[in-house]
Amino acid sequence: MKFPRPGRLLFLSTALVALGSGSLALAPSDLPSPKGGLNILVVGIDSRARVTPEERIKYHIGNHDCRCTDVMMLVHVSAKNDRVSVVSLPRDSLTEFPAHRDRETGEMLPRHQAKLNNAWKEGGPSFAIEMVEAMTKTPVHRYLEIDFRRFMDTVDVIDGVPICTKKTLKDPSTGLDLRPGTRKVHGGEALQYVRSRKADGQADFGRIKKQHKFVVNTLREVRAHLYRDPDWMRWFAETLRGRESAERAISPRELLTLAGRLRKLGPERTEFATVPIKKINPLIPGVGATISWDVPYADDIFAKLRADKPLPKARPTPQSQTPLGEYKPAGGKTLLCD
Repeated sequence: MKFPRPGRLLFLSTALVALGSGSLALAPSDLPSPKGGLNILVVGIDSRARVTPEERIKYHIGNHDCRCTDVMMLVHVSAKNDRVSVVSLPRDSLTEFPAHRDRETGEMLPRHQAKLNNAWKEGGPSFAIEMVEAMTKTPVHRYLEIDFRRFMDTVDVIDGVPICTKKTLKDPSTGLDLRPGTRKVHGGEALQYVRSRKADGQADFGRIKKQHKFVVNTLREVRAHLYRDPDWMRWFAETLRGRESAERAISPRELLTLAGRLRKLGPERTEFATVPIKKINPLIPGVGATISWDVPYADDIFAKLRADKPLPKARPTPQSQTPLGEYKPAGGKTLLCD
């Protein structure tokens, strides 16, 4: 059988529902079924490996890899497999790394302040998992990382994703230029959209909202058009997963297993939130611009995850720039618009 050409956070929920939308038997695997639900850390790596020079120019991707996790989402699948909760962890979140060995130099680093997205750069996937577990007090059972190349190829595999915007979106940094209306975007242009931080004046918070909308719109597109045979689904899982090795990395077979568990789950059963932020911090030498979580409200989000309950409703507060429960997507065919 000849399949299409193979192909960051963000496509986990999309792929799971896509794979589960057809008649897929549960594949035997070691995917756990925790009583409190399954937690998967999905990260988008700022890596241009395998991106061509022409694509770097056309889509304003550039040549510098920060080797950091620009996207971090903690995905919770309920124990009954009837709800998926996605919580975005802002990349500039201020934290404190414990003493650890630098993955590249082998140097022993002392305890120090840092941005959360530098955990992967300094200590690799296992250290990123360790830091997310420490900050959220929530166990991570599986891990998935996606780079620029795989993100673009995955979008192309599903023949593009519709984007709806009520106003012109232009970002000189990513080259994004979308006029009001709805149209499909493919690999490179989709990457421009989910990377955009300067199109709406909301910086990284605006980018996270775009990523959430993109996931929801992709879910609808996938469920409407991707009814493939099991061989195709296995290939899709392998494309999404890639070949990187990492601690607790989810395998293609485990993706298929999870897809089977979620085969009846619609996009309206996927809810989103961004960790609420209390303040933007003064510049820290050696660290840069950071933000601090609104800890009581953030703790409330993760307490709900640990209890396997829906995300809390938004609670307006002058201290929080990103309220709890950013939004909960409605069902039906309506696209979420900027």
